[in-house]
Amino acid sequence: MGGAPYQRLAAHLWSLIQSGDWPPGYRIPSHAQLQAEYHVGRGVVEYAVQQLRREGLLEGVRRGRPYVAYPPAVRTLVDPDADWPAPPRDARQTESRPRADEDLAARLGIEPGVRVTCRSVELVDASGVTVGLCTTWRHGRRRGHASYRCEVLPHQVTAVEAELTGLTAGASAFLLQRVRYAADGCPVEACDLVLPMDRWRLGCGPHRGQRQER
Repeated sequence: MGGAPYQRLAAHLWSLIQSGDWPPGYRIPSHAQLQAEYHVGRGVVEYAVQQLRREGLLEGVRRGRPYVAYPPAVRTLVDPDADWPAPPRDARQTESRPRADEDLAARLGIEPGVRVTCRSVELVDASGVTVGLCTTWRHGRRRGHASYRCEVLPHQVTAVEAELTGLTAGASAFLLQRVRYAADGCPVEACDLVLPMDRWRLGCGPHRGQRQER
C-alpha cells in the first residue's frame, strides 16, 4: 500500500469503518493506543484522524476522542421561524455578553459597541446526532415577536463552530440569518442557524413572514 504513513493509517482506519468493525457512534481508541497498536508516531495518528474528520467519517470535539459519524439523515427545514426543541443536558452551550459589531448592531437596531446577550446551542436530534448550531443575540429583556426576516447564505463550518458542535470544520452548510421583530417593527432578536448541507434541505416559504401561532 503506497502513500505517506498517515495516509496508509487513514486507509486502514477507513476500512475498519466501512467493514462495520467500527460502527457509527463507536468512540475510536486514543492517540496513544493507536500509536502503540500500529507502531507509528503521534504525528502520523494526528494527521490520519484529521483526514478522516475532513472526509466526514469521524466527528467529535477537537481535543476529545472522536467517534465514527452516523450516516447523515437529511431533514427538511420548512419553517425558518420555528424554535428548536430544548437541547438535551449534554448539548454544548455557551453564553456571553459581547459588544455588538456593526453588522450585528444593524440587525438589532442598536449602536455598535453596545453589549448584547449571546447564546450558542448545539442542535441535537432525537437520536443524539448533532445537526447544527443556533446562535442568538438580543439586547434588553426577552420580548415576543410578530414577524421575522430570514436570509439564506452559503457557509463553511468554522473552527469555532466545529469546536462547539463536533461538526467537521470546512464542511458545506447553510447559514440562515434571521431577525425577529416586535409588533411595533423593532428588532427583538437576531439569530444565525448553521445547518450542514449533507443533513438538511431547505423547504422554507417566504423569507419574510408573520409569526405562526403554535
